[in-house]
Amino acid sequence: MKKIFALLLSLCLILSLAACGQAAPKETVKIRVAASPTPHAEILEVAAQQLPEGFELEIVEYDDYVQPNLVVDSGELDANYFQHSPYLNSFNAENGTDIVSVALIHYEPFGIYAGKTASLAELADGAEIIIPNDGSNETRALLLLQQEGLIKLAEGIDASSNATVFDIAENPRNLKITEMDAAQLARSRQDVDLAVINGNFALAAGLSATRDALAIEDASGDAAQTYANLLGVKAGHENDPGIQALVKALQSDAVRDYIDQTYGGAVVPIF
Repeated sequence: MKKIFALLLSLCLILSLAACGQAAPKETVKIRVAASPTPHAEILEVAAQQLPEGFELEIVEYDDYVQPNLVVDSGELDANYFQHSPYLNSFNAENGTDIVSVALIHYEPFGIYAGKTASLAELADGAEIIIPNDGSNETRALLLLQQEGLIKLAEGIDASSNATVFDIAENPRNLKITEMDAAQLARSRQDVDLAVINGNFALAAGLSATRDALAIEDASGDAAQTYANLLGVKAGHENDPGIQALVKALQSDAVRDYIDQTYGGAVVPIF
């Protein structure tokens, strides 16, 4: 009986040592990212396939430009992908948030699109043009209208400014420039003469800056770097393993190829 007990005790000891020698399975790191549906969430779907083993991507889509920053600042989500630096800087200053850029991913050319008026040449005096109403994107729209000779802005207005219609110094054609929530621009353009639309909302409406726009930003200027769409995180989390893994996935050859082959120049990778 004693021999049987000793044998069982030895067997239990051997099994316990074997179990201790095996490393516990690692938990999967989930990276939760807020994104605009087009093209950001679509690009993230491709990036998710490039993540190394042990990382998983959860994409939460938003149709506005406010909640994606608030949920990252609160810690509800880990990162966001929908905005450029001028908008982020303005949002932080106005809302007391502390979100930073960890990587630049792509650039979406801003475009002027036809509404009731089919071309810039046909634009009548007093025509109505709708533009985004948020600071940095409104500046961007006004700069594009200035690029096309429709208005002239006050001295010193550039991409780093938060310009509004009150910064228009010259409007020789008495154009009515109406500010509107960016998400409403594409669906409202048929009611006005022209619309200046953000790249992601244009894409969501089936529009392409390179195919459909009457005019787009001069890509040879500083617009591509200034308005590059970024991956944003709460300050202090830039070096989190999940964030660094996502940066590498987003800046992979597979993602670059997907952007080039899918969007026909309406989205331009800058990595």
